[in-house]
Order: sequence, then structure tokens, then C-alpha cells
Amino acid sequence: MSKDKSNSNQMWGGRFEDKPSDIMEQINASIGVDKRMWRQDIRGSLAHCEMLVKQGIIKDTDGKAIMDGLNQIAGEIERGEFEFKTALEDIHMNIESRLREIIGDAAGRLHTARSRNDQVATDFRLWTREAIDSIVKDIEELQDVIARLCKDHAGSIMPGFTHLQAAQPITLAKHLDAYFQMLERDKGRFKDAQKRLNESPLGSAALAGTPYPIDREYTAEKLGFDRPTANTLDGVSARDFATEFLFCAAQTGLHLSRLAEEIILWATPQFGFIRLSDAWSTGSSIMPQKKNPDAAELVRGKTGRLNGNLIQMMTVLKGLPLAYNKDLQEDKESTFDSFDAISLCIKATTGMLDTATFNTDRMLAAAEDGYTTATALADWCVMKLDLPFRDAHHVTGAIVKMAENKGVKLHELELSDMQAVNGAITDEIYSVLKVENAVNR
Repeated sequence: MSKDKSNSNQMWGGRFEDKPSDIMEQINASIGVDKRMWRQDIRGSLAHCEMLVKQGIIKDTDGKAIMDGLNQIAGEIERGEFEFKTALEDIHMNIESRLREIIGDAAGRLHTARSRNDQVATDFRLWTREAIDSIVKDIEELQDVIARLCKDHAGSIMPGFTHLQAAQPITLAKHLDAYFQMLERDKGRFKDAQKRLNESPLGSAALAGTPYPIDREYTAEKLGFDRPTANTLDGVSARDFATEFLFCAAQTGLHLSRLAEEIILWATPQFGFIRLSDAWSTGSSIMPQKKNPDAAELVRGKTGRLNGNLIQMMTVLKGLPLAYNKDLQEDKESTFDSFDAISLCIKATTGMLDTATFNTDRMLAAAEDGYTTATALADWCVMKLDLPFRDAHHVTGAIVKMAENKGVKLHELELSDMQAVNGAITDEIYSVLKVENAVNR
């Protein structure tokens, strides 16, 4: 491969005579991923510039030119007029290079008292903090839908399940509220993670801080952080905030996947508990009768991506010495992907539930068919006949077997049939054998 000594990297090329190889340029560049943080990068640069001027580190005139140029670049990117260049590696270099084109040599003063190490760490924390705000808002919208359904179905009886077998009668509201509670914990995890990440690495520079008289508290406050990071090596190299974000996304995905699995089951003719709207279903290219719950299946499927992104990040971080290492360039793609995936999953689940209809008659029939009041019968034997629970359990099992053999529901058995199992049983037993009574009790 021929060498071109006139074309070394303009940002760090003083030490180098030759340009990077094409493959090196390709593997080294992250602009295709981190350009997503352009707003955070400009916001951080504006705060840093203001601080430099305030501290007398750069002149007012240079500071004004820099800030005007940064605002112009923000407008160019917003309008789609900005050219992102792979040769400039990342979002930081792309913006700084364009700033130099606009205002000249004064642009070079912006990077005083900082490094790309603390710059990217600051940008990434800002982006993750805003991503959490967006996810929490999405979760709350899903919770609003679930809360409405719980109100609408406070009296809709269905079988509760263990081992996917009918267990005890409950209400649809109680079942759905379980997911509301899961989401409440998910929301809390995201908020807790946000509190921990809300420290500013800006001013850590490459790793050891800077001799310039900077004001880290000023930039932290300008950027909405609670405080600067306490240790500069940790400031530039810590990515546990991203790992925690990925765990929160994966855990939320697990909860949504469980709900999606139930939607998929309930939508089958064999269950017939739920009917999804056409807007959240798909058809078959060969079977005209099909109405597939593909939105729910995709939510279930994306859980694998969320879990994989968490493992990917942990694997990147597991052996890194302090402080910054180029491996950390691999931290953003998985984080961005998980944000996109979990946001889409939450919104899809919200849409499915908001437009779904529930077949409450079918749910009630399923609760009645599954001998779901057997536990209520056993409890009645304990409370009214003073039987030890294990004895009551045995009596109830025998009565259930009798009902199975006769092909009837528990409340359809004759009193004499049940008395053949235990002669102390009275007709008061019927007060607990109907599913409505068992749920009320």
C-alpha cells in the first residue's frame, strides 16, 4: 500500500507522517454510530466554552466566535446540511473540523483543558440521561392503559394459572395489575440508574485532570449534573452507567416478553381470551384465515437483543485497565440499539393493549371449567369442619376426582356425593364453589 505523507490526520497528525490505512480508518471511525450524540456534544462544548471565558482561559472574542459557530453547526445538522466525514473519526472531530472552517484558528481554542476522553464520557452520560427520561415517559403511558383496563375489568373473572394450569379464580384486573407492578419497578430502576450517572466527567481531560484553572462545578451545573465526578481516571473510563442502563432495558424487556407470551397464548382459538385489533396483527401469505399476533411475537423476540447487548457491554468492560481504552468505542452501539428496541417494545405493547378486546365470557367459562374453586373448598373444610389443611386437601382432591368422573363442575355435584367423601359437609359448601363467590371471598 502506497504512503501519502501529506495526508496524516489533521487533528492528531503532528506525531504521524503517514495517513491511516483504509482498514484502520474504517475500524477506527465511530461517526456512523456516535453522530447520534451531536446535540449532547454541542451542548457540552457550549458549556465548556462558557467556562473557559469565565475563567479567563480564552478571550471573550474567541469564546463568542466559538459559540456562534457551534450554534450554526447545530442548525446545519438539524436541517440535514452537515456532511459527516468518516476520515474525521467521530462526532467530536467532525464538529471541531467544521467549526474551524467557519471561524478559523479560534476553533482550536475550544479543546483547551479537555480531551476527547472526558468529552465523549460527558456526551454519553447526557444522552443516556435523556434516554431514560424518554423510556420512563413511555412506561407511564403503558401503565395508564393498564390502569384503565384494570378499572374496566375489576369484576371480569378469569382463571389464575400456575404451571399454565388453571389454579384459582381471579379477575382480569388483578392479572393485569401484576404487570403494572413490574413496570413500576422497571421505572424505579431506570430512575435510580439516572441518579447514579448524573455526575459530570468534564474537566477530567485525558485522565489526570488539567493544570488550567477550570471550574468543574460550573460546567456540571450548566449541563444539569448533580456534581463533577470525584476521580478523573474514573470519570473518563467508567461505563457502569451504560451497563446499568442496558440491564434496566433488558429487565423491562423480560417483563414485556412475559406479557407478550400471554397475549400470544390468549389470542389463540384454544384460549380465546383476547382479540387484537387489525392494526396490531398480520396475516398469512398462504393461509387466508390467519390473524397472527406478530407485534407480540416481535416484542418477545427483541428480548434476545436486549439481553445480548447487556452481555456485549459487560464483555467489553471486563478486562480493561485504567483509564481510557479504545475498546470503549464499542459502548454506544449496543446502548443505542437497546434504547431503540425497548422504546419500540413499550410502544407496541401500549398499542396492542389499548386497542384489544377481551372475551370475558370465555374467561369466566375457563375459570369454571378448571375446578379453580378447589382451594376455596379446602379452606372451607379447614374453617368450618376444623380439619387440618392436609386432611382438607385430601378431601377436596377426592371431590374433584368425583366431579371429573361425573363430567360436572364442582358446584354441580349433589350434596350427597360430597358427603360420601366427608359426612360433615353441609349445603353451606355451595357458598364457596361458584367462582364469583370464591373471588369475592
